[in-house]
This record gives sequence, structure tokens and C-alpha cells, in this order.
Amino acid sequence: MAAAGAPARALLPTVLLLFLAVAEAQVDPMSNGAVTSALNAKLKKLTDAFAPQVKRELGYCIQDTDAEWDATFNFSSDPKFLVDCMKKGDLPQRVCTAAELKFYFESILRRGKKNYVRPNKNCNLSSWIDGCEPGWGCTADAGKEVDLQDAENFPSRTVDCQGCCPGFFCPRGLTCMIPCPLGAYCPQSTLNKTTGVCDPYNYQPPPGQPNHTCGGADRWSDVMSTDDVFCPAGYYCPSPILKIDCSSGFYCRKGSTIQTKCLSKGSCKPNSTTQDITIFGAMLVVALSLVLLIIYNFSDQLLTNREKKQAKSREAAVRLAKETVQARERWRSAKDVAKKHAAGLQTSLTRTFSRKKSLSSSHESSKGHPPEEHGADHPSEESGEKNTGSPTAEVGGGGGDKKKKGGKHAHTQSQIFQYAYGQIEKEKALEQEMEQNSNNLSLSGVVAMATDEDLRQRPRIEIAFKDITLTLKGSKKKLLRSVSGKLMPGRVAAVMGPSGAGKTTLLSAIAGKATGCATTGTILINGKQEPIRAYKKIIGFVPQDDIVHGNLTVQENLWFNARCRLPVEMSQAEKVLVVERVIESLGLQPVRDSLVGTVEKRGISGGQRKRVNVGLEMVMEPSVLILDEPTSGLDSASSLLLLRALRREAMEGVNISMVVHQPSYTLYNMFDDLILLAKGGMPVYHGPVKKVEEYFKGLGIVVPDRVNPPDYYIDILEGIVKLDTNAVNVKDLPLRWMLHNGYEVPRDMLQSSSGSESSLSGHAPQAEAKKSLLGELWGNLRDILGQKKDEYDYNKSSEDLSNRRTPGKLRQYKYYLGRYMWQAKAS
Repeated sequence: MAAAGAPARALLPTVLLLFLAVAEAQVDPMSNGAVTSALNAKLKKLTDAFAPQVKRELGYCIQDTDAEWDATFNFSSDPKFLVDCMKKGDLPQRVCTAAELKFYFESILRRGKKNYVRPNKNCNLSSWIDGCEPGWGCTADAGKEVDLQDAENFPSRTVDCQGCCPGFFCPRGLTCMIPCPLGAYCPQSTLNKTTGVCDPYNYQPPPGQPNHTCGGADRWSDVMSTDDVFCPAGYYCPSPILKIDCSSGFYCRKGSTIQTKCLSKGSCKPNSTTQDITIFGAMLVVALSLVLLIIYNFSDQLLTNREKKQAKSREAAVRLAKETVQARERWRSAKDVAKKHAAGLQTSLTRTFSRKKSLSSSHESSKGHPPEEHGADHPSEESGEKNTGSPTAEVGGGGGDKKKKGGKHAHTQSQIFQYAYGQIEKEKALEQEMEQNSNNLSLSGVVAMATDEDLRQRPRIEIAFKDITLTLKGSKKKLLRSVSGKLMPGRVAAVMGPSGAGKTTLLSAIAGKATGCATTGTILINGKQEPIRAYKKIIGFVPQDDIVHGNLTVQENLWFNARCRLPVEMSQAEKVLVVERVIESLGLQPVRDSLVGTVEKRGISGGQRKRVNVGLEMVMEPSVLILDEPTSGLDSASSLLLLRALRREAMEGVNISMVVHQPSYTLYNMFDDLILLAKGGMPVYHGPVKKVEEYFKGLGIVVPDRVNPPDYYIDILEGIVKLDTNAVNVKDLPLRWMLHNGYEVPRDMLQSSSGSESSLSGHAPQAEAKKSLLGELWGNLRDILGQKKDEYDYNKSSEDLSNRRTPGKLRQYKYYLGRYMWQAKAS
């Protein structure tokens, strides 16, 4: 009934007109059927007359006027209270007119919860009759006609005052009656001698008037204003004067006109206000839990089956690719033998050999197929796949079909794996051929030859830096000093030096990740002074610590990084090729489905874990790859495998630089450039590896026989190896390098070219010793705050010059949820 209050206010004039029509019909008041017929006869006409006004004022909550009428004022089912009131014979003279109704509801609405009526013609300070009291009303003065439709003038009602009829309410301050809507309970009140209040209402009879008894209801409004006259919860009221207990198996809310059946009879006791659905809720929770459990178990099984299917498809693709390459090699060998045999016969036979040679060639062609056809058709028949999308389909066929066949047109899982492993095997074969022929062909050329189509080139980035100096913001300690050089694309540079020389700091500064430091100097990107942070989407950085997810497999780790960081326009087949190429080049194929492992749960070995760390950055196809001691803790075989994979990346034009700690002689010779730093972050050498011994030999430093050059140089910088008197002083090595290259030398280095080590380290020990403990703590605090600020500046969005569109936040969140599901499954 809460929503019935507003419609009631608009429909009350209709009710009054209806009562008047019933009274004027002069029907037998004892005949309920006559009253019902009269009500129904006038209903349609009167509701149509007031419908426009109702829709205009209450259209936001009333859609169907007739339906609202039936829910509020349709008393045709039980008009007994009307018949009882009509027996008095003056019902039309007692019912409020439109003007009185308007006055009452405007008073109520304007005063909110205060709920009182303003003084009016019949009830004011000079005239307050019994009909003005709550629950009482009067009839119109004798000889005066009452026009219920008059919305302007109050009729005079001052005679024959008595209690309000049951089913009506008479507000305090008005002398007329207003019908109670359906859902209300408005019986005749009785005096409670204990409290002196007229029950079930809260008004008291006026004092000093023993003949003034309790009348009817005193007010009615919407449920938000008052709930005194609504049918109480646990009961239902088919008419405003009848209240019936709610039966067992039913429940009745406040303002109910009928009782509502419960879902289960036992869930509703007599006088229930709501049905007890606890058992249904419990059953629903149990059912949903069972459904979720079934889905979880089946999804786990489905994922397992999917992984097995992928593994089978991958193994079949590997087998097919190897068979294709082997068939091509056999055909090439047979062709070479045939050519050699033909060349030998040509020198010994007569001119008639040309005819025999032609016959021999045709006979040879009838025995086998060209390598392109063998590689394209025969394996496809074995695998049952179409040629389109197969890696081998790209090798054969005419030039006009090459663009139609490739990774972009591989849709099925088998086609994608065949494409990826076909490319990998062809790249391997061509690399071996280039090595055998000593042909200096880049990997891009190898891949282009393998695919027979244009290769998507990575952006090449050259990084040049001049006079780079890093100083801690708080303590003013210099970590790097006057470092100049250049990192070239397609080359692998090694950064070496003793502990504390600033190797990691140098690479962090180049990558824009040096935090908490003041950086001076110039860094140029492809000859332009641009922020390195603008290229962070194509810069890979492998820290010394592990960055893998221990509760994911090797393959899941790589795929998560690839999905988040590869271009969105790259096809699925190309992404599979990238990931599978990294797995193959890093030797992770045997452990691809193994958990990486955590401290609590053992997984793959430490060397394999290191390679997975590197693979996380390789799968995003960077243009710059920076690694911090990737070979630490690895054996020689693992280190060699890792460096070969990095050299393969360099052949694609990737600019690679890495911190290395005492590499073996074999690994040392695999680097293109060497950056050697002394303590204090000062450069000693930066150039090709092939010329480092020549440079130091000119300074009088010669590497002894059977000694690893990098170990010897680092021992010299550490002070472990003492140089001959004819050689240069170790402390002057940074100065000699600057003078050798024509770099600008700091003034203090010139003044102390052979001075104390303090000038090289960039700080004075005596000055540090004089610092107070409080000053040192304050300096450390400033360093921490500066580091946090720099980390925030690096991570916040900046200008993007990488020309790579990676997945957005929503898609990355989707990948995050997928990773979470993988981790939940693993745990």
C-alpha cells in the first residue's frame, strides 16, 4: 500500500462522485447487489474523466489508471461498510467535497510529518465544534445543497455531528468524511480506559464532554508518513472494516487485501508476515555449489585434455617439420650427386652425350619430385591438413600463391603449429648451411629465405651516451663518472668490471631505470635527444633477480608475457612462432610443461630458471635488450646456449648489452663489444672485443699465455695483479682512455692523474668520515624518497615513440584473470 497513497489522493474525488451517484440512484440500501451495480455503472465514466489529470500529476508512478483504481478503491467485492453508512440516509451530505479534499492533502503535503490541517471555514479559532475533533464529522446545514465537484468553496457543515462511519476517516480540523482505500483498516474506535486513548488510533476524546465518544479513523496518508491505519502485518483486510488472521500456509504483509500462498505450507505459520525461505536458500546455495564444483572439475578436465591435444598437435607438427626438412635434404643431396655425376660424364663422352644427358635427366625426374612439391604435398597428405596454413605449403607452389599461404591464414591449431615449427626447422637448416658456407648472412636474411616473404622488421635503436655521471641525490655520492660510448643494434656488448664499479648502474641509467640519482650528460636515441622512456614498450630489461611466476609452467610464463607485450595486430600464428622460437632457442623444450617452482615447491633447475627469465623479455621481440648478469650461476653449457640465443636475437638487429662477471674464454669471444669499468664507475675501455688486447698492450699490459683476458683485466682493476714498473699506473687507466678517445677530462682528474684513489672513486673518505650520523641518515632518507619519485615518474604514462600498440588495460586484465586461473589450478 506504500505506492497506493499517491494514486489515492488523485482518485479520491472520483470516489466521492461515485458515492453521490449511488445515493442519488435511491437504491435499496439493504441490497448489496444494487450497490455493486451502481458502482460498476459509474466506474468507467468517472475514471475516464479524471484519467488525464491523474496521468499529468502522477504519471511517474501510475501507468494504468483503471488498474490503480481497482487496487485502491474498488469496493465492489465487499461493499458492506458503504451499505451500513448509507443506512443513516445523509451520506452525500457528510462526504468531503473536492475543495475540502484539496485543502486537506495540500495541508498534509506542505507540513510533512507534522500532519495537521490549517484553520478553515468550519474549524478555526472562533468556531470549534465537535465535528472538528478527530474521528468525528458533521452534515451540511439544512437547506444547503452540497456540490461534490466544487473545488473552490467550502460547504458549511456544523449540524448533526457524530462519529465517522466505519471504513471512513475524519481528520482533525475537518468536519467531513473521506473513504479509506483498500489495504487500510478503519474500524470504529473504542475507548481504552487505562490509557484514555481511542484504540486502535492515537487520539483522545476532548476533556469535559462526556457525551463525546470515540469515533472513526482520524487520518490516512501514504505509508511513508504514517502506518497507523494500514492493515497490520500478519492480517489481510478485504475491506476497510474487516481484519482477518492470515491462515497457515499463507503470509500477509502490511496493507494486504488478500493472503499470499507460501512456496511450502510448512514454511508459514498462522499470522506470518513473510515466508521462511531459509531452507530454499540453503538448497539454492547447495545446488549452486554443486554446479560450480561440477564446472570446476569438468573445466579442469577440459583444460587438461586441451593441453594434451595441443601437445599432440605440437609433437605432430615438429615431426612433420623435421620430416620435411630431411626430405628436402635428401633431395638436395641426390641432386648434388646427380650434378657431380653429370659433370664427370661430360668430360669423357662425345657430343652424343647431350641426348643421353637429356634422357638421364627425364629418368631422374620420373623417380622423384622436386623438393618444393615433396615438402608441400606429401607431408600434408600424412597430416590430413590443407596446404593453406601449413608451414610446408609456403615452400612449394608458384610465386602467385605465396602471398596467400602463410601464418596469417593458419587458423586451426594443427596449421598454426605446423607453420611455426616449419619455419623454425627451415631457419635451422639455412643457418647451418650458412655456417658451412661461411656466408655472413644475418638472421633476418635467413628468416626471409625460410619464409619466402617479406619479414616484419623490428625498429633499430642506436643508443649513444656522452659524459654520463650519476650522483645519489641524498648523499651526493657518485656512482658513475664521465662515461661515454655507443651501443649499436645487431651487436652484443658485455659490461665488465670489479665489484662496485657501477656495471648495473650504467645499464639502468641507459634504460632510464636509474632511480634516486641525479643524472648528467647526454643520451641520444638514433642521433636524437629523446627520452628513453618513450621506447619502453620495445625495451627488454632482465634483472638479476627472478621475475618468473613460480606456480606457472614455463610455457604459461612465456605466453602471459607475450600476450601482454606483443603488438595486438600480430596474428596468433605469428605469436606461436615467436614463443616456440624462444623455447627452442633457449633449450626449454624438455621442461616447457613443468612448473617453474618456488622456494617451498621445487620446480625446474636454476639454470633453466635463468633462461626462462631471459625468455620473458625475448618473447616481446624487443629492439633493445639489457640483461643484468644472466650467466651468473650457470654452467658453461647453459651459458653457451643462452649466449647463442642472444646472438641470434642480435642478428635480427636487436641492441643487446649485458653485465657479465668473469666469462669463459669461449663466451668472451662471442661478444662484439666490451665496456670495462674501474671502481668508482669510470670507463677503462669501450670498443670491439678483438681490439681490447691491442689497446692494453700499447699501455704495457700484456695478457700472459693461457690466461683468460677478462679475468686478467678485472684482477688488475681489483689490485690483485701488480703491474710491472714499465706499465701504466692502474689509477691512470680511466684518464688514459679518455685521452685516447679525445674525451673531455674532468679537472680534478687532470690535477691528480697519478694521485690517490679517492679522486677516482669520486668522493673523499675524510669528508665522509666527518659526516655526522644524523646527516648520513638524512641523506639515506632523501635517497629513498628520490628513488620512489623516480619509480613513479618512470611508470606513469609518457610520450610513446615505439610505434607499438599493445593490449589495453581491459584486455590485460583478462590475461591477468587467465593467469590467476592457471595459478589456482597449479596450487
